[in-house]
Amino acid sequence: TAVMGVAATATMRFMFPNVLFEPPSTFKAGYPEDYAVGKVDERWKEKFRTWIVRTPEIIYALSTTCTHLGCTPNWLEAEGKFKCPCHGSGFYPTGINFEGPAPRPLERWKITLGDDGQLLVDKSKKFQQEKGEWSDPDSFVRV
Repeated sequence: TAVMGVAATATMRFMFPNVLFEPPSTFKAGYPEDYAVGKVDERWKEKFRTWIVRTPEIIYALSTTCTHLGCTPNWLEAEGKFKCPCHGSGFYPTGINFEGPAPRPLERWKITLGDDGQLLVDKSKKFQQEKGEWSDPDSFVRV
């Protein structure tokens, strides 16, 4: 009876797929005017692991994953840099690494303007500076 019960349970478990629930890879990040010029916006850091940065010319979305070992750097407003708490890597607001063991700059996500005028960030497409991909028009939005 016990063996039959285990077999029935295993058979029923087989009928239901294993599903991994992850946040969507694409999200709306609001309107360009919601972001202050020269500031790093951290409102999407926890939920989507993304920083939105606005300069006078462009807006881009940076990944919050350090390129050294995958830790999450902190934005230090007073010092104007990202600083990784794990091994001390430092990054400029542009994402370029300048100190510590990080071998390359932070990655950018695809960012576009949606039909409704909101910023649309797509984390399924990344852009790496060392490959020259930051000049791709999908890696930033002109404002």
